Amino acid sequence: MSVLLSDTALIFGRYARQTLRSRIQMLFGVLMPLLYLLFFGPLLTGLPLASDGTSWQLLVPGLLLQLALFGAAFCGFGIIVEKQYGVVERMRVTPVSRLALLLGRVLRDAALFVFQSVLLVLAALVMGLRAPLPGILIGFAFVAVLTVALASLSYALALKVDAPQEFGPVVNAITLPSMLLSGLMLPMALGPKWLDVLSHFMPFRYLVDAVRAAFVGAYASPAMLHGVLVAAGFAVLSVVLCTRVFRRSAA
Repeated sequence: MSVLLSDTALIFGRYARQTLRSRIQMLFGVLMPLLYLLFFGPLLTGLPLASDGTSWQLLVPGLLLQLALFGAAFCGFGIIVEKQYGVVERMRVTPVSRLALLLGRVLRDAALFVFQSVLLVLAALVMGLRAPLPGILIGFAFVAVLTVALASLSYALALKVDAPQEFGPVVNAITLPSMLLSGLMLPMALGPKWLDVLSHFMPFRYLVDAVRAAFVGAYASPAMLHGVLVAAGFAVLSVVLCTRVFRRSAA
C-alpha cells in the first residue's frame, strides 16, 4: 500500500506541475459554466424554483456537475497526445503500478475541477446564491468523485483509439444526452412525464438531485442517499475498468 501511495503521489506531482504551468487550462475550464451562470441564471431569478424562491440553489449544483461532466470526459485527449509522442510507452516500462499511473492522473483532474468549482461558487455567492457551507462542501465532493469516474472512463477510451478524430465524436455522443437527461439546468420534474421517467435511467440525475438537496440543507434525504450510492459505485467501477485497460494495453 505504501508503494502504491508513493507511486500515486509521484504521478500526481508530475501532472500537477504540468497543470500549474498552464494557467489558461486552470482558468478557462470554468468559462462555460460561468457564462451559464451570468447569462442563464438571471432568466430564472423570478421563478419560484428553489425553497427560497430563487434559481441559484438549483442552477449552481447543475453547473458544478456540468463542469465535471464536460471537463473530465475530455481528459483522454491528454493520453492520446502522450501516445503519439511515446510518453505512455516510456511510462509503461517503469516499475510504477498501473493503478498509480491512473490514480495520479485522475486525482490531478479532480483537484483541478474542484479548484474551478470553488471559483464558480464564489461568483455565484456574489450573484445571490445562499447555501449552507456543508452543502457547498458536499457539492465539491461530488465534483471530485464524478471527475474520478469520468476521467477514468475517458482515459480507458483514449487508450483504445488511435486519433483524436475517433475520440471526440464518441465523447460528444455521450456527454450531450447526459447533460440533457440529467436535469443539469432545470429539474426534470418540470418536463413531460415520459422525459422524467427516462431520466431515471441516467445515473448523473441522482448526483444532480443529491447536490441540490445538499444546497438546501437536506443532508439526510433519499436524494442524498441515492446520489452517494450511485456516485461511489460509478467511481469504483470506472477505476477498476480503466485499471484493467491500462494493464492489458501494457501486456
